Amino acid sequence: MKSFYQLAVATLTVLLLLPSPVPADELELMQTIVLKGKAGGLDHVAIDAKRQRLFLANKANNTLDIIDLKAGKLLEQKANQTAIQGVIYAPEVDRVFVGLGTNGLCNAFDGATYKILKTIKFKDDADNVGYNPRTGLVYVAHAENSLGVIDVKTFALKADIKLPAPCEGFVMEVNRPRLYLNIPSPSQLALIDTQKNEVVKSYPVKMAADGHQLALDEANKRVYIGCRKPPTLVIVDTESGMETAGVPIPGIADDVYLDAKRKRLYVGCGEGFLVVFKQTGPDKLEMLEKIPTAKGAKTFVFAPETQTLYLAVPRQPGKQGPEIRVYRAKQ
Repeated sequence: MKSFYQLAVATLTVLLLLPSPVPADELELMQTIVLKGKAGGLDHVAIDAKRQRLFLANKANNTLDIIDLKAGKLLEQKANQTAIQGVIYAPEVDRVFVGLGTNGLCNAFDGATYKILKTIKFKDDADNVGYNPRTGLVYVAHAENSLGVIDVKTFALKADIKLPAPCEGFVMEVNRPRLYLNIPSPSQLALIDTQKNEVVKSYPVKMAADGHQLALDEANKRVYIGCRKPPTLVIVDTESGMETAGVPIPGIADDVYLDAKRKRLYVGCGEGFLVVFKQTGPDKLEMLEKIPTAKGAKTFVFAPETQTLYLAVPRQPGKQGPEIRVYRAKQ
């Protein structure tokens, strides 16, 4: 009979020989939804969480694509949305707003019937669209270096904020009347007072240029800017305007999202990667995962209620059409 010592040594030997457990993916690909349309760029994405509908700015197709997430299929394409770029959903009024790069139009759709309720005309090139549910205001970046402010209920143009230069993405604080707006060139972060409707400060961004979208950590007073020249995620202190850190990322960064609850930050990169960072401090990020995706896949929306990320993937060679790739975050 083997002694207890011999059995213990044998057990330990077996355990040491077993392969180490492989860490679970931070994002697990759950589903791929195939859409319709030709090859070319896709732009921003929004979600109606209650109805489980996704809205995609299908720029290559000049359509607003409406996807039924429950059924996992394309529901409808709203045509004649020429050079569609920005898109948001306002659940309080059940409306979808989109910005069109051609003719400077912002179209408002009914969130149930998807019929156009109103078209607001700007001078040209309506691009990124944002929404502040606290104030009921929709913001539309457009040509002539301006940010239009629209009442979400009446569609009235409340203001047209003059900017230092053409802008890209912007984010808003919840507790203060502050909007942070990214200007790619000359590289800077503009601070807008949303009560005064004016730029009150502008901070130069020197670590990198050509910034596009950005994420806000309101609790820690930080903004994370996805820059393209060179590819860098730049961290800025919102109180001082100082750059506190910069982290290398893959090229052609676009959407950036901070899941403050799980301390995860996601960056969509058109070079063909989706990057996941762990936030270990306001100025410290640890790259956990660099997920290969597809060329041009750089825009997404994250649904915190279900911990699900929806990535827009342009049509690739040999594929039937563009795709929505559905990822679930590790709990």
